[in-house]
Amino acid sequence: MLSAVLLAGCASQSVSPATLRPEITPDDPSGQSPTADASRSPDVPLAPSSTPGPAWIATGNMLTPHAFHTSTLLLDGRVLVSGGLINDRLDGQVSAAAELYDPSRGSWSAAGGMLEARWGHTATRLPDGTVLVTGSYVGGGDPLAAAELYDPRSGQWTTTRAMSRGRGGHTATLLSDGRVLVVGGGAEDNLAEGGPRSASAELYDPDTARWTSVGTMTEARKGFTATLLLDGRVLVAGGDAGFASAELFDPDTGRWSATGSMLEGRFGHTATLLTDGSVLVAGGCACSDPGATASAELYDPGTGRWTATGSMSTARIFHTATRLADGTVLVVDDGLVDIRTSAELYDPASGHWTATATPARSRFGYTATLLQDNRVLVVGDYDDNSQASAELFDPGVGR
Repeated sequence: MLSAVLLAGCASQSVSPATLRPEITPDDPSGQSPTADASRSPDVPLAPSSTPGPAWIATGNMLTPHAFHTSTLLLDGRVLVSGGLINDRLDGQVSAAAELYDPSRGSWSAAGGMLEARWGHTATRLPDGTVLVTGSYVGGGDPLAAAELYDPRSGQWTTTRAMSRGRGGHTATLLSDGRVLVVGGGAEDNLAEGGPRSASAELYDPDTARWTSVGTMTEARKGFTATLLLDGRVLVAGGDAGFASAELFDPDTGRWSATGSMLEGRFGHTATLLTDGSVLVAGGCACSDPGATASAELYDPGTGRWTATGSMSTARIFHTATRLADGTVLVVDDGLVDIRTSAELYDPASGHWTATATPARSRFGYTATLLQDNRVLVVGDYDDNSQASAELFDPGVGR
């Protein structure tokens, strides 16, 4: 399955579309890049670190294999991992399995099964703590429009109204008013050719469980990022057609508008909201020069302009980027065939990247989730031997 949908946008690389959703980190809650403060409960203070400096720490393995899944930080500090692909040497089986990680114990427990097997889906934590899961690629057919909800209090999955159209590889962004903006995406069987793509967008209202159309983007996109800005607008950037273009959604007006284009076309990149309100975009495929790039740039919402910042030490695509409590950004691994095991930190004050502790293993199709104590949980892989593995990044003293 996976080999049938490898993107051709980077001619020199073989990459999977499954991680074209924003990393969520965030959302990561999935599909978005929330700030560290937004993802941490105000009732849970940071615990003193037990390590003098950055380190990777082994933690319990998941109960089942996951790759190209979603990982969502819950209000109580646990992490919900759902769906994805299982590499069973038959090139992937879609999973409905879900489980919970408890950071206080370093252990996993079953969270029932989703009502639909999914990959290329999104998972978004709503204000009341429930998790909205939307869409999925479907092998050889139209993507799913179905959506469902997970309630951490009851441990139950229930259906909610379906989207207006099927989506896979789309984004889902929690807005400031509690609604969820779902944008773009496409069908799995067309990814190798790069299209077709969707420009449509819709809003989910948790109070009514209804979806409302909110027009179309100026470009139809897959392989893009969507980032909630401090002023409540959403920045959408890039795409697998080599787009350098970017645009903004304004929830107050329900309208899309163009903004400044990136300095180079990108897909499979990351976009991270920094503490000053700017957005760091790093890596991905520089489609004007096929192959992954190490370059990075910053978006200023006040001016709508992009400026270059320091480049990473290595080219990366389909990596993860997680903003830590001190404002630095942790970038881990890449999604190339010759996966590199490395991590580095971006310092917004200097605009420079520095190497940090090396993960225990390289990964592809994984997730990185910021925990309430500022550690980062990294889980999953498409490799047969490490699909259930997990580890923690501890930034060390002062975390």
